[in-house]
Amino acid sequence: MTAETDTTPSTGSCCSPTGSCHDAAADVQIGQADSVTTVYQVKGMTCGHCEGAVSEEISGIAGVTSVAAVAATGLVTVTSKAPLAEDAVRVAVDEAGYELLGPAA
Repeated sequence: MTAETDTTPSTGSCCSPTGSCHDAAADVQIGQADSVTTVYQVKGMTCGHCEGAVSEEISGIAGVTSVAAVAATGLVTVTSKAPLAEDAVRVAVDEAGYELLGPAA
């Protein structure tokens, strides 16, 4: 057993069990304060391979920091340093073999 599993954080402490003053969620929010997140609707994705192909192509757009594609819903969430030109996203999705319907409603 390690000290980490033996030690229970005290009630009311702002620190996590690892001794950090911030949990992972807070760190993510701070790191993405200057980012833009846009959700797009993509037609034709049916599986994990589709998700990977779309994600890979969109990741190649300058300024994109993360992409999460979900075939079951057809939604692709893109986080970037600045707003992206929809034409650039459309070209990337077309290159992957799918159809960009536009921003999700």
